[in-house]
Amino acid sequence: MSHFAVLLLGFAVDLFLGDPRWLPHPVQGIGWLISVLEGGLRKLFPKTERGELLAGGVLVVCVMGLTGLSTGLALWIAAMIHPALKTVVSVVICWQILAVRSLRTESMKVVKALETGSLDDGRLAVSMIVGRDTKQLSEEEVLAAAVETVAENSADGILAPLLWAAVLGPVGGMFYKAVNTMDSMVGYQNERYLYFGRAAARLDDVCNFLPARIAGFLMCVAAAFGFDAKNAFRIFFRDRNNHKSPNSAHTEAACAGALGLLLGGTHLYFGVPVEKPTIGDRQRSIERADVKRANDLALITAVLALLLFDVLPMVLLYG
Repeated sequence: MSHFAVLLLGFAVDLFLGDPRWLPHPVQGIGWLISVLEGGLRKLFPKTERGELLAGGVLVVCVMGLTGLSTGLALWIAAMIHPALKTVVSVVICWQILAVRSLRTESMKVVKALETGSLDDGRLAVSMIVGRDTKQLSEEEVLAAAVETVAENSADGILAPLLWAAVLGPVGGMFYKAVNTMDSMVGYQNERYLYFGRAAARLDDVCNFLPARIAGFLMCVAAAFGFDAKNAFRIFFRDRNNHKSPNSAHTEAACAGALGLLLGGTHLYFGVPVEKPTIGDRQRSIERADVKRANDLALITAVLALLLFDVLPMVLLYG
């Protein structure tokens, strides 16, 4: 079975099952590997700027190498047992690298917490999916954080792995997942990771450069299905660079425009305020239903990406 068909099946499984908590996830293994290597490399290399840069570079090489080796080995062993088993393993890998269902599940927990609990419950729920400090957030800020997370992860949690898996197969998808996991764990611009995490952060920027821009454009197209596509395109082209990260604001801008919201701005990270430009226009106040709307927009964007990266090439290649 072609890797395009495998990716299509993986997408379908992810859409219906998400990430069951009882099932071990590859990202957990990658995260464990990063933690173990970080501790060892920090002891091995000197605690200087150059030493931490080198240690971070070694981390990237080791994590990428071991991820590729283990993924390729799993596929090889499966193929040696039976070709059908290799197909099953490939589908599972493609399922595990995507986050369509889990993104909706985790972000909607924020709304449920606000509806059935208190503001503190909402703050706690959103702290599970964002990196910023949440203890002092108002309800509007909690909802904005959830919407921003859905928008940003539409690119690096859905479209980017789709693209890399379509181009390089399941191993390529896992390579990307390793890069993205490293960035989420060590790619911070704080005292601890400023130098150690630089290689991981730069590699993530490279791997997401094209997917982020495609995702932003496709989200504007997706806005035609029940949202404000004209405003989505307007805000996308105006505000898609309003972020310190070269990739984060593209889908946030498209989402903000499609929903008529103001996103971004200054937030606290590890107790330190980080100034960020705003994205979008405040055409109305954000409300709880906007988290679902953002997820609907992300799902339509994901389907468009699947058609573009997977179904269309499969039709062209195999008729």
